[in-house]
Order: sequence, then structure tokens, then C-alpha cells
Amino acid sequence: MKRKVAGLVLAATLALTGAGEAVARTILFVGNSFTYGHGSPVRRYHPERVMDLNGEGVGGVPALFKTFADQAGLDWQVSLETAGGQDLAFHLERRGQRIDRAWDVVVLQGFSTLDAANPGDPTKHVVAARALADMMLRANPRVSVRLVSTWPRADLAYRPGSPWSGKPVAALAETVAQANRLAAEGNARFGAALPVGAAWLRAIEAGVADPNPYDGITFDKIDLWTWDHYHASTEGYYLEALVEFGAITGVDPRTLGARERAAEDLGMNPQVAVRLQQIAAETLGLAGAPAPAPVRKR
Repeated sequence: MKRKVAGLVLAATLALTGAGEAVARTILFVGNSFTYGHGSPVRRYHPERVMDLNGEGVGGVPALFKTFADQAGLDWQVSLETAGGQDLAFHLERRGQRIDRAWDVVVLQGFSTLDAANPGDPTKHVVAARALADMMLRANPRVSVRLVSTWPRADLAYRPGSPWSGKPVAALAETVAQANRLAAEGNARFGAALPVGAAWLRAIEAGVADPNPYDGITFDKIDLWTWDHYHASTEGYYLEALVEFGAITGVDPRTLGARERAAEDLGMNPQVAVRLQQIAAETLGLAGAPAPAPVRKR
């Protein structure tokens, strides 16, 4: 009898602590236009499915995450706090009281060049990320804080005048990823960074996405950037959401399939949706055939 009780306790513990378990959980997305979906229909995608703490009617990437979770039969309560053109220090200093509560998972997305005044300098980003993580830890000692390693900006790589001008398109993404590694170094409160930039680069290397929108889009390739070559297109935000969903929940993005609801709602080519699901899965290190499809809620 004691062994049976011990086994039940262990199973319950694993259900609470294991990655990707289908338990009711809360998640907060903190970020800027890269999170709320500037330049695409994603910005106003089903805001009723999420809680916008600013009351601005944003759906964004968090609403895509929620839509994926519902289709997978997962109970996630999704909230967001976003502000265009801002870094993590802004959210800490100006929105701290709004977000200072207990969450199971917190996703932090900083400024695209880390520091608007000193592009590429990680100092401000690292300090703010650690302070936000400390705040979240005080509210919930078991919180998982995840930093987003964002995508490269074509405008900074292919136009003159930026620190990344003339460098490989991957350079900015690696700058951000390195800053996130620095922030998390020696800090157990951070989970693994969310490799959105790596997924974009994989899509380019695999011939799924075009590497340079300034010289035209090659036939049969997608443009992950929107019209300003800075923010993401619908497909770019979709890939972002797939990576974050797979990394946080443990669900293989490929199980969403060609009839995935958000892709249908947004008018995406089903074949493109499947290709992006594959890119997300590869980026997350998932090999072989996907697991059986999850329960669908449509």
C-alpha cells in the first residue's frame, strides 16, 4: 500500500513539474511589437482568447499560443503586457506593478537590438531581465522565466548605417542570443531561451524562407518579414509562436498539422504552415516522425 501511495505521489509530482504536462497553467508574455504582431493581422487575432493587461485589444503571438494550446487539449490561461518600441527595463520600471503577480511561466522579449541607445550592448537587457526574473520568483518560487532570442532584422543587415550592415543576416540574431545566455548564466530561475531567431535562420538555410527581401522574393519561398523588413509577416509570427509553444509545452508543433486553426483563420497556405511546423520542430531538436496528433478543439 505504501508503495502504491508513493507511486501516486511521484506521478503527481511529475505531472506538476514535467515539461509539457497538460495541467491548467498560467503564462504571461512581456514584450513589444515583436510579441504583439505589428505589421500583420496577428496583432488583432482573437484578443478575446487572451488577457491583455493594458486593455488595448491585442491578441498577437500570445493568442496564437492559446489557439495552439486549445487544439492540443491543454488548459493554458494566457496574459500579455506589451508596449511598442520598448525594452525590458521599461516593463520593469513602468509596468512592474501591473505584472507583479504569481505566474507559472513568464516569457520576456526585449528590444530587437538590446539597447536602442547603444545597439548591441547587452548590459541594460541583462540587468532588466534578471530583475524581472527576481520579481517573478518572489511571487512564485516555481516560476519558469523564458527569454526570447528574436529574429534578425533584414533592414539592419542589408541597409547601410547599422552595426550589422554588411554582416551575415544571422549576426543580429546571434547578438541577442548571446545576451540571453549572459543573462541566464548561473541563474537557475531562467529556463532555456526560446530560439525564435534560430528557427528563422533554419527556415532560410532550408530554402523555406527568402534571405533578402530587398532583392525580391524567390519563387516558392516565403518572406518572414513584413513590409518594413524589420517586423515579422504573418508567417514570421506564426513561426515565432510555434517555437514558443513547442518549447514551453513540450508538444511537437508538427502534430498541429495542415488544418491548424490559426493558419486557416489567417489565410495561410496549409503547405506553408506544415513546413513552418517542421522548421520549429527541427529547431527544438525533435527528430523522426511526430507523436500522434493531440486532441483537437475547433
